[in-house]
Amino acid sequence: MRLSRAKSVFLATLLCAMAAISAAPAVAQDGDTVASEVLSAEAEPYPPLLAQRSISLPDLQLRLVPLTVDQLSALAAAWQDHARAATQDVVDKSIEIRAADSANAEPLRAERLILLEERATVFDKLGAVVLSLETKGGDPAEVATYRNYITAVTVEETSRWTFQEFADSVIAWAFSSDGGGQLLFQIAVILVAFFALLAAARFARGWVRRVLTRVPNLSKLLQGFLVMIAYWLTLAFGLMLVLAFLGVNITPLFALVGGASFIIAFALQDTLGNLASGLMIMINRPFDEGDFVSLGGVDGTVQSVSIVSTKVITPDNRVIVIPNSKVWGDVITNTSASDIRRIDLVFGISYDDSIQKAQEVIEQVVADYPAVLDDPAPVIRVNELSASSVDFICRPWVKTGDYLSTFWDLTRNVKEAFDANGITIPFPQTEMHLHVAGGQPMRPDDPKALLTGDAATADRRVEGT
Repeated sequence: MRLSRAKSVFLATLLCAMAAISAAPAVAQDGDTVASEVLSAEAEPYPPLLAQRSISLPDLQLRLVPLTVDQLSALAAAWQDHARAATQDVVDKSIEIRAADSANAEPLRAERLILLEERATVFDKLGAVVLSLETKGGDPAEVATYRNYITAVTVEETSRWTFQEFADSVIAWAFSSDGGGQLLFQIAVILVAFFALLAAARFARGWVRRVLTRVPNLSKLLQGFLVMIAYWLTLAFGLMLVLAFLGVNITPLFALVGGASFIIAFALQDTLGNLASGLMIMINRPFDEGDFVSLGGVDGTVQSVSIVSTKVITPDNRVIVIPNSKVWGDVITNTSASDIRRIDLVFGISYDDSIQKAQEVIEQVVADYPAVLDDPAPVIRVNELSASSVDFICRPWVKTGDYLSTFWDLTRNVKEAFDANGITIPFPQTEMHLHVAGGQPMRPDDPKALLTGDAATADRRVEGT
C-alpha cells in the first residue's frame, strides 16, 4: 500500500514536470511576440498612418506638427521609398509605351499620366516632411539629400523624355488643377493682392495723416516720416500674408532679411549715420518745413526733410541737399522759430551835426513805419564815436515775416530823412602831416611836398577811403 502511494506521488511529479516543459516554448513564443512588437515600435517611431500614401497632404502637414526630429527623419526615409516606388512605376510604364505599337500606346499614355500625377503627390508629401524636418533643426546634410533626390529624379527623367511624352506632360500639367490651373490662380491672387495692397497702404497713409493732424505740437517733418512708415509697413505685412496664403514658407525670408541687414548696415555706415541724424531732427524739431534756417553754412528755406537728407532752397532759388549728419552735427540757426525779430541798424552822422536832432529824425522815421511793433519798444541810442562819424544804433522789433522789407525800407527812409534835415552821413577821413628834414615848411599845394623822398613839410588833409 505504501509503495503504491509512493509511485502515485512520483508519477504526479513527473507529469507536472512534463507539462512545464511542454508549456515553455509557448511562453517563449509569447515573449518573442512582445519583443518583436517592441522592436517594431522602435523601428517606426512615428504613427503608421503618416506613412500611408492615401493620407491627404493637408492632413499630413497638420499631423507633422508634434513629431520630433528623429520621428521626422524616419518618416522622410519612408516617403523616399514611396517616391522611389512611384518613380519606378513611371519608368516601367514609359518603357512599356515605347515598346508598344501606336494603337496600344494610347491607353498606356493615359495610365502614365495618372502615374505621373500620383508621383507628384508623393513628391509633395515627401517635401512637406523634409520641410518640417529642416524647420525643427534636422541634419542639413540629410535634408539636402532628400531634396537632391527629388531634383535629380525630375531632371534626369525630363531629359530622357521623348517628344510625345513631353507634350503629354505639358498638356496634362496645363489642365491640371495642381499645375496650370494652380499657377493661373496664383497669378490672379498676386495681381489682385498687389492692387489691394496699394489701396490698403494708401488708405493707411491717409488715416495716419488724419490722426496725426489732431496731435498737438507735432512737427510736419515727423508727421511725414510716420506717414511714410505706415505706408511701407502696410505693404510689407500685406506681402507676407499673401506669400503665406500661397503656401510660401516665409521663415527663411526672415533669416535672409536678417543676414542682408547686417551686410547692408556694414556697407552703408554713413547712410545709417544720416538716418540716425534724421530721426534726431524729426524728434527734437530744431526746424520745420518752411522755416528759414542756416544749416552747414547754407542759408535758405527748408523745403523737405527725408530720412537721410534735408533739402533747402536758397533766396536765389538754388536747391541744396544737405546730408542729415552734417545738419545735426553743425550749428543750426532757425530765424523763423520766433514770431518776432529785432532789426539791428547802424546810422552814422558827422561830428558837426546835432546828436539830438539826428535822434529825433530816426525816432520819427521808425515811428511812422507801420510794420514796427510798439512792444517791445524800439531802441535808438548813440552807440560809438568812430573815426569819422558818430554812430547811432537803431533796433526796432517786427514780425518775422516783415524782417527783410522793414530792414530795407528803414535804411532808405532814414537816409532820405537825414538829407531833408541837413544831416550828413560822412565817409572816412584821414589827416596827414608831412615834414621835410631841415624844418623848412613847404606850401601845401607844392607837389614836392608829396614827391620828396626824405619826408615833407606840409599840412594836408586827404579825404577819401
